[in-house]
Order: sequence, then structure tokens, then C-alpha cells
Amino acid sequence: MTDITDDIAEEITFQTFEDDCKLLGSLLNDVLQREVGAQVMEKVERMRVLAQSGSNMRMAGIEDTAQLIEKQLASEISVMTLEEALTVARAFSHNLNLMGIAETHHRVRKVRSVPHLSKSCDDTFNRLIQGGFSSDKLYDSVCKQEVEIVLTAHPTQINRRTLQYKHIRIAHLLEYNDRPDLSHEDREMFIEDLAREITAIWQTDELRRHKPTPVDEARAGLHIVEQSLWRAVPHYLRRVSTALKKHTGRPLPLTCTPIKFGSWMGGDRDGNPNVTAKVTRDVALLSRWMAIDLYVREVDNLRFELSINSCSDKLSKLAHEILQKEKASEDRHESWNQSLNRSQSKPYHQQALALPSQLPAGADLPSCTECNDGESQYPNLEIPRTDYVPQNRQDFLSSDFSSTQNLQKASGNGVVGSISKSTSSNNLQTGATPRSASFSSTHLLAQRKLFAESQIGRASFQKLLEPSLPQRPGIAPYRVFLGHVKEKLMKTRRRLELLLEGLPCDQDPCDYYETSEQLLEPLLLCYESLQSCGSGVLADGRLADLIRRVATFGMILMKLDLRQESTRHSETLDAITKYLDMGIYSEWDEEKKLEFLTKELKGKRPLVPPTIEVAPDVQEVLDTFRVAAELGTDSLGAYVISMASNASDVLAVELLQKDARLAVSGELGRPCLGGTLRVVPLFETVKDLRAAGSVIRKLLSIDWYREHIIKNHNGHQEVMVGYSDSGKDSGRFTAAWELYKAQEGVVAACNEFGIKVTLFHGRGGSIGRGGGPTYLAIQSQPPGSVMGTLRSTEQGEMVQAKFGLPQTAVRQLEIYTTAVLLATLCPPQPPREEKWRNLMEEISRISGHHYRSTVYENPEFLAYFQEATPQSELGFLNIGSRPTRRKSSTGIGHLRAIPWVFAWTQTRFVLPAWLGVGAGLNGACDQGCTEDLKAMYKEWPFFQSTIDLIEMVLGKADLPIAKHYDEVLVSPSRRELGAELRRELMTTEKYVLVVSEHGKLSENNRILRRLFESRLPYLNTINMIQVEILRRLRCDNENHKLRDALLITINGIAAGMRNTG
Repeated sequence: MTDITDDIAEEITFQTFEDDCKLLGSLLNDVLQREVGAQVMEKVERMRVLAQSGSNMRMAGIEDTAQLIEKQLASEISVMTLEEALTVARAFSHNLNLMGIAETHHRVRKVRSVPHLSKSCDDTFNRLIQGGFSSDKLYDSVCKQEVEIVLTAHPTQINRRTLQYKHIRIAHLLEYNDRPDLSHEDREMFIEDLAREITAIWQTDELRRHKPTPVDEARAGLHIVEQSLWRAVPHYLRRVSTALKKHTGRPLPLTCTPIKFGSWMGGDRDGNPNVTAKVTRDVALLSRWMAIDLYVREVDNLRFELSINSCSDKLSKLAHEILQKEKASEDRHESWNQSLNRSQSKPYHQQALALPSQLPAGADLPSCTECNDGESQYPNLEIPRTDYVPQNRQDFLSSDFSSTQNLQKASGNGVVGSISKSTSSNNLQTGATPRSASFSSTHLLAQRKLFAESQIGRASFQKLLEPSLPQRPGIAPYRVFLGHVKEKLMKTRRRLELLLEGLPCDQDPCDYYETSEQLLEPLLLCYESLQSCGSGVLADGRLADLIRRVATFGMILMKLDLRQESTRHSETLDAITKYLDMGIYSEWDEEKKLEFLTKELKGKRPLVPPTIEVAPDVQEVLDTFRVAAELGTDSLGAYVISMASNASDVLAVELLQKDARLAVSGELGRPCLGGTLRVVPLFETVKDLRAAGSVIRKLLSIDWYREHIIKNHNGHQEVMVGYSDSGKDSGRFTAAWELYKAQEGVVAACNEFGIKVTLFHGRGGSIGRGGGPTYLAIQSQPPGSVMGTLRSTEQGEMVQAKFGLPQTAVRQLEIYTTAVLLATLCPPQPPREEKWRNLMEEISRISGHHYRSTVYENPEFLAYFQEATPQSELGFLNIGSRPTRRKSSTGIGHLRAIPWVFAWTQTRFVLPAWLGVGAGLNGACDQGCTEDLKAMYKEWPFFQSTIDLIEMVLGKADLPIAKHYDEVLVSPSRRELGAELRRELMTTEKYVLVVSEHGKLSENNRILRRLFESRLPYLNTINMIQVEILRRLRCDNENHKLRDALLITINGIAAGMRNTG
């Protein structure tokens, strides 16, 4: 069963799903026959038949026979050669991936074929109108909705990007095969194309051989925008607008964007020393470059479409002005070219002196004209530049960064890949070799001549395409006007290239776009012109889509959040206060800290002396705030403080931010770009969650802070709650209840001071880290916690699963919109009576105590965890840039939540999601509260969703497989601990079914259960192979072939479970 796309799990039928699985499996078998031979294929098929038989027996309840078959399977695997085991693991892993592709494809197909789709905008708006909400209320609520989906670089995406792309191509082929008009020849070509893709997949190395850098991770996020979200967003907004118009009579305003996107990729430095201030700056500039490049492509398409002559007087006037300027510029070009040609016969020094030294202000300069070796007596020549880029332009540049010519090739291959050379290793050059070093004076003149000739040729060709103004009575004004927009975009793109190269960039601000408002202005002018001339049908097509993209993605696609741990800020202030002989900041009590911070925040002078010398870690924090001041809110979103526990944690960041902005604005001689970043405390541990409400209340009671929030952040306080660390700290059930109460406390505190609140949910992919269906999660939040605003993270494999295809992305965006709308207008019911809250407290207390006594207090547990799971080997995966531990400790406390959940998911024990739950429910039932629990499940959305998620994850657990890991890998002295935990799993299952009143696990989602059962033959086999490889590897730790085989099994299990950590 999958944690990934359960929002649309009901949107699949098995009518053709199994046919596609058989087709893909058959083609994979054909590939294997060719690649590995018939003898190996026989062994692969025998493993599949044994595993299928064992699964069938177990599902039929014939346990004894199932055990015999599984023992036979394990026995045959134990005597396999490494090459044979690797082939079987790879074959079954690819089979599971192909089944996942077919599953996603059929969900998309079902969405298309259903006339009235549940949770869609049309369905939800209709329900609200029928429920008594006025059309004005509905319209205002949708238009004011602010949802931000934040993509993170959490290391849970296990597939290489090259394989992800091949999987996407197979999905497109399956979509093509659904066409009813295909001929027999078309079908044959489809089979051939599918076989080619599967062959390429088999022949591709599945493993990452090097750890990704933070820039690599950011590039992966940008690829999601380019390949999917760029297409999905306009489609999604059209759906919202159409549904609004149908039910309220008014479409969605053109620049209204209910959903935007943020990113942590390149900004999340919490425990990741590889994310530096320079990385953040480079990623922000890279994102802006990609945004501009995408806009250039769209404007080009728009120019082709808008060939009409009819336009408003204002646009006509502007188009004529542009043409007149171009005409004047062309005349100067011709005059200059003639002068250049006449001068070729003169001595070199006379030639150069005869050339003009200046041309119109604002003209771009080609690279060759900026060279000056300091010895030549001849002045630099400023040559006007158009869109044309010389073929040997790369010869002009001396830095590592790709040339504009190479970057322009991105339109076919994906922009980010074209600049990977300079960014993937995080070593973008801060300077460049002087261009004069590459050219002699003679070479310089030759390059100028080549450039001039290229301009002559281009100008002549351009005249054939677009005659000058006097030669035509009517012009295509939109093409002219948008051509000017494109030229300005290209100058913006070139400016960003120079900034990434670390080269001087002194363009006139009028020559490039800095903000989305500047780009929207000419586009909206075109839209209004078309509407005024009766061409609204054209205005509402590609142009409206582009306007909506600009409103959604802005100039950076996804604003970058910064995240750092609170102790790093305390260490920085320690260094500052020591330097100023004020004492040691971290040793002060909370009141003294607040007094000091508030006083400094009210002052107008910088706190940090420019001459201060600090440790590298402290300097990195100061550099990060400086970069934040330079980039501003046009590029950055929020500053998130992880492990926040006090009001001083927030004010410390506010002070460091203020100080950096004062320093940067003083150097620039002007205010910093944009406003101050939102400072967002992240409450993660149970202790901090319990204190969240009082911390926010304390913050808002400080006059300076409250006025700052009202003045600079529109009266909005943002608070983040963390699901991963709270779950690892106390177990899933206790964490869920503490998160619920923390949100209630934060909302109450903000309401006391009349401040609006936006809750930022740090949800992981797996249920053990707060994952699960988006719709269910939003609908079960505390009343009043979702008031039209929401931020939520999407991590790792969830990003690809939910947003990797445009069709699934559109559906997910709709689900976010409708779930937030319903939670705002029809808030979930609170606990019906106080007894329910008291009962939750008791269950939580028992559950949390049992969890902690097992995980943190049992001296044998850590060793058992390390033996029974592949946790120690997960570091070989190279799936993330950050270390697996926050600190160099072997204990579970400093282990990150992702490898903690990841390891248990691999063994199919999924312990973090259920440990302690059975003890808590058992305790409540023993107190005679069984009927109360049943009533809570039926009437309280939060409790129901919590139980449903635990039931869902119990359906993915497999006791025989978990027992097999123990029997082979765990020391005899610790096997009793494993047996005890398995008994507790059975207890948890028993009491979950008592509360839900289901006859068996996942009875309320049979399609989901059937999907998971179809994967079991492959999944069980890979688990058994993993156990055998772990046994061998732990006797031969340096065997790299064994290590590769283990990583293949980890990939396969992740594919079968459909999530990792």
C-alpha cells in the first residue's frame, strides 16, 4: 500500500491495469532473455513462481504451506551466486517500478474519464453552494486563499534522475497506447518503442556513484518545474477559473494565484555543512536564470500566435516607437559597417581611430569588445548587440561558466542541464581570467570584423522576414511589442549569467526585469488590448497562461527558504557579545536575552563591527545573513529556525537579519531589495511543541515584535510544526496529539493579539514522519488552524510521485485547493466532549511512555536496531548531500528521522509508525472506554485520520519477513526483543481493528490493498535477497560488489513499498 498518492487511490480500475502490467512484464522478460540468457531467466522465473505461491497461500490463510514455500525460497536464495542474486534483484526491482508506472498511468486515465470527479474544484464548489454558502463568500474565499507547497531536498528519492525520465517516457507511451485511432502498424511501433525504453533501463546503472551536491539537489527541483509544474499550473488555474465562473458567475482574476511554490533546496543548512552562503546565492541566481529562460520561450511562442493587427491605441503607439528606435539603430549600424569596411585597407592604428567610440545608451556589449590588455592605445569599441550570438561566442569567455550560446541550447534539453558544468560542484567562479589575456590586438580586430559581417548578414535576412516601417502600411503590433519584451528578457538572462560568473554587471536597471510586476505590466497591456478589440478568445489562451505563470512563479520559480538550527545563532551572538566585552550570550537567562535583543532591535546602529574576526562556523552564519540581505524577498521566502524553543530564538534571527541589512545598505548606498524575511520558529520535539503556544504569546507581547509583524508582514505570524523529529522523539500517536494541541495553542495565542497565523507543516513522505493523503491531513487539522492559508513541505520521492507528471500535478493542486477551502469554510469538528480530550491524553501518555522505554531506555534496542536493519549501510546510497546524523554520535537521539524510518521500512516492520499505539489503545480499552473510542473514530476527524493512517501502515507491515531478518541477522541474545516487538505489532493490529470496527486491515480501501498485494511476489523475494546479502556483507564489509547488490535491493524494496523515509 502506498503512502504517496492515496488522495487518488480510488481513482483506478483493474480493467486494463493488469493488462498493462502483463505487457510491461513480458517486454522486460524479453529483454532479460537477450541480456542474461535463458538459464538465468529460468532461475528468475522460479523465484517468482515460488514467491507468488507463498503469497497466495498466505492470503488464503494457509499459513503452514506458506511457511514451507517461503523456507524453500530462502534456502534457494542462500546458495545463489552473487551474480544470480543481483540479476534477480534487478529484474524484480524493475518489475516493481514498471508496475508503479502502470498504476500512476491508470489513475490519470480514470481522472480523465470520470465526469464528476470527487475533490475537484467543480465538485467542491457545488457542494458548498448547495450547503448554503453564498457565491460571494465562495468567490472571496478562493481568491484570498494562500497555499504554498515547499519542495525540499530531503534524501528520500532513491531513483536516479535519468531513470525517472525513462519512467516518464514509458508513462507517455502508455498514454499514447490508449488512443482509439491507432492502426496495427502504430501498435507495433508502440511495442518497439516500449521495448527500447525497457532495454535502456536495464542497461543503465541504477546506483548513484557520487553524493549529490546541494546545487544538484536544487537542479532536480527545477527540473520538476520545467518538466511538469510549468505545464500543470495554467491547466490547474483554468480549472479553478472555469469552476468559479460556473458556480459564482465570475472567473478567477488573472493574477490571482491560490497556490505558489517554495523550496528548501540550496537553503536548508540545518546540519548540512555543504549548504553555504555561496551555494544559496548561486541557487537563487540559477533559479532566476531558469525562470527568465522559460519566459523567453513562452514569449517567442506568443509572438508567433499573436499575428493580428488590431490593437489598442496605447499599444499601437508603443509598437511604433519601438520600430522607430530600431530603424534609427539600424541606420547607425549600416553607417558603422560601411565605415568599418572602408577602413580595412588602412593601417591598423588608423582603422581603430576611425571607428566611433560610442553608440546609444543601454546597448548590450558583445564579449569581444570588453577586452583590453592595458597596452593597446586604441579605445574599446561599444558595438550594439541583438539576439544574434556568434558561433564562436564561447571563445570570447574565459570563465568556467557556459556561454550564452550553450545556455540557449537549453530550450531543447532542459535549461538546468546546460549550466551543470559550473554549478554541480559548488564552485562557481567568483572571478574570471581577464579577457584581454586571450586576445591580441589583431585578433580583436578580426573578431570585430566577424561580428560586423554577421550583423550585416543578419540585418539583411531580418529585412526579408520583417520589412521596415515605411515599406508596410500595417504592422503586427503585438509581435513588435513582445519582441521588445523578449529583448529585455534576454538582457536579464545575460545579466544573471554575469552575476553567476562573478563578473562586473553595471546594466541600466531599465534594461532588465527585476520584479514580476515589471514583467506583468507589458503582458497585461497586451491582454487589455486584445479584450478591447474583441479578441478576448485570444487573450484568454496562451497569453493568459503566461500571465498566470508570471503571477505564480514570479522571477525565481520557487522562493528559497533558509533554515538553520537555533544553537548556531546563539553561537554567533556569543562571538559578538564576547568581542564587545558584553559577556556570553548563551549563558544569560531568557529575560536578559530578550531585553538585550529588543534594545538592539530598536536601535539604528549595526551591532557587528566590520573588523570582527570569528570562527569559520560563525562567519558562515554571518555570510548567510549577508547573502539574504543582498538577495532580498524577491528571491527568498522565510527564515526557518529549527529546534526553536524560546522567544529569544526568533529575536536573535531578527537582530542578525537587521544588522546584515544595515551593513549591506550602507555599502550599496541604498536600501536592500525587498523587505525583511519572515522569521519562522520550527517546533519539533514534544517538549517544544508543548511550549509553542506560550512562546508565540511571549513574542507577540513584545511591542517591537508585534509592531514589526503588523508593519512588515501584514499582521501575519508564520509558525512551523515538525512531524519527523516529534515522531522519532515519542512515537507517531503521541506526536500526532502533541502537534494537534500545539496548533491549537499557537492559534489561540495569535487570536489574543489580533494576529493572523499561517501554519507551516513539515510533513515527510512516510506515515512515520507525518506523511499520508494530503486531503485527509488537511481535513483533520484543529478548527481555526487553516483559515485560507497553509504551507506544507513535499519531500523526496513524494515530489516526483505527486508532481512528476503534469496530469498528476494538476490533480494534486486541485486537492490542496479544495481541502484548504473546506477546512476554512467548514472547519473539522473538535472533540465532542472534554472526556475525549482526557482519553486522548491518557492514550498519548501510555503510548509515548511505552515508545520511549523501548527505543531510548532499553539498553539492547540500539544494537538490535543496527543488526536487524540495513541502517548502517544506508549511507552508501548517495541520495542526499547532508550527513545522516546531526552530530557524531552513534545513539538514536542524533540520528535523523529519515534513516530511522527508512531502515524500518526496508525490513517491512515499519516500527516508527505503530510502536506504542497498541499499548495506548489497550490501556484505554482496559479502562472500559472501548465504546468511547469507537464514537471518537466515527465523529472526530482528527482521531479517525490518525487511526486510519496507522491501519494503513499496519497493512504494509509483514511479520514473516521481519522475523526472517531477525533469524538470519540478529544475535541470539537479542532475538527475544524482536519476538516481543512482533507480538506488540499483533496487539496494535487487534486494537486498531476494534476501534475502526473493520473486519481486516484496510477494509475501507480494498483497491489500495489489492494494489499492494499484486507487488508482494517481487517484494518478498527482494527482501529475502537483501537478508542474504546483508549476512554476506557483514562478513566481508569491503566487498564492493556485495555493497552494490545490497543497494539494488534497497532500491527494489523502496519501489515496492512506494516510499522510503
